[in-house]
Amino acid sequence: MIVGGGTAGWMAATLLARRLDRQSVTITVVESSDIRTVGVGEATVPGIRDFFREIGVTEQEVIAAAQGTVKLGIEFVDWKREGERFFHPFGLYGMRSRGVAFHHYWRKLNASGHPTPLSDFCLATALAERNLFMRPTDSPVHDLLFFDWAVHFDAGLFAKFLAKKADEWGVEHIDATITDVLVDQATGYISSVDTQCGKTIAGDLFIDCSGFRSLLLGDSLGVPYEDWTNLLPCDRAVAMPCERAGPLTPYTRSTALAAGWQWQIPLQHRVGNGYVYASRHISDDEAVATLKGRLEGEALAEPNMIRFRTGRRTAFWQGNCVALGLAAGFMEPLESTSITLIQTGLEKLLALLPDRGFDPALANEYNRTTGLEYARIRDFLILHYFANGRQGQPMWDRCRGTALPEELARKLTLFKARGHLVRYEWESFQDPSWLSMYAGFGIDAAAHDPLADHFSLSDLEAAFERMKGSIRDAVALAEPHETFLKSFAPASALPAFRSMSLAANG
Repeated sequence: MIVGGGTAGWMAATLLARRLDRQSVTITVVESSDIRTVGVGEATVPGIRDFFREIGVTEQEVIAAAQGTVKLGIEFVDWKREGERFFHPFGLYGMRSRGVAFHHYWRKLNASGHPTPLSDFCLATALAERNLFMRPTDSPVHDLLFFDWAVHFDAGLFAKFLAKKADEWGVEHIDATITDVLVDQATGYISSVDTQCGKTIAGDLFIDCSGFRSLLLGDSLGVPYEDWTNLLPCDRAVAMPCERAGPLTPYTRSTALAAGWQWQIPLQHRVGNGYVYASRHISDDEAVATLKGRLEGEALAEPNMIRFRTGRRTAFWQGNCVALGLAAGFMEPLESTSITLIQTGLEKLLALLPDRGFDPALANEYNRTTGLEYARIRDFLILHYFANGRQGQPMWDRCRGTALPEELARKLTLFKARGHLVRYEWESFQDPSWLSMYAGFGIDAAAHDPLADHFSLSDLEAAFERMKGSIRDAVALAEPHETFLKSFAPASALPAFRSMSLAANG
């Protein structure tokens, strides 16, 4: 039984229905149409396309149904300091040679007095900067041509799309408010739920997708919440969509503001906007006014206020209950990881799928690996705040003094020593992502790998020019993002571009 709909509930329903289609199981989703979902998870990472394939749908179907667009990465504006920006792409930087990573050669050339931006050597960044897109080749001839892509979509429309698929695949849907959760005192397992309409619904495995409340795992089973607000400062968000007035960018934009940051997510029918902020540094009214003043077009809805505590449940699977999405934990949407954690949670659950005996070893392994995954993502997000260069603003000044978790501190120490990139178990963000942060924030290594000295500076200069030429040649084959969408998902109708000043967005 899946308690709660929304993105988490319907992702669980569709994937389980597809993977268990020949098993004698009944999948039931219990959700209440009277309970509002958060519904602002509009940006994803490339792994979402694996989920599409797993449930047997195409990117075209999702983009058309959910007013989607392409995402090549995230642009960070004013994070390093006001007036500066950098890009976190879904792609590689340069080419390895003789077993040495590209960034060591890049660091060597830069240190010699021949600076060139790291971003010059990434195809995904080059496409994003020009609002272009092309589908990556399945077999790139070299690393310079490798990049990946994700999608932006309307979370509400995406959930409806999945719900329709789930219905076609035999998932039972009950629209009801749960009034009580019955727990067997002898086993500690959930046996059934009571609903407002008087119906009692029994189950074997319960998946908690009830949002921040965590109705099953938190409220009924009493699994505590581990609060990470001391590490990640923001605890509130206000979301507000608006009309699009600028070009249809193939990326998310994150802009640092005095007490947090603003997201801008381009969809076909609107732009998703939000201000994620620390309530100790700004009032709710001020946050709403700030966001309203930065919309690029006319607002399409009233502000949606969201309160949260960054952190996670101390266990994600207890007894016969597994929590997904907000019921399991929450880390602010800075790197679009909420949907990723739903997806990987489902993958781990299917790999460890229990029988009615619910061997504790399965839950223990699920909790171990999921705990590591949350910690790795948390540390990547902490780096964004810790490395900021925004002087004289209390929230940002305080972030630079954060006492770092041990493993993040080790990562930074080793990179600063000699550009060494550390990779731990259950990392969601791989070397290029960490490298984009280090370069974007100006975190430099004291030295490069000595093996990079195999090539002279003139060798490197010539090789780098050839790499830039290869990227220029590839970019010439791309087309405008908006043109791509019209041919790729023709069922979707793009609203006409409406020109107006973008001065409010700097």
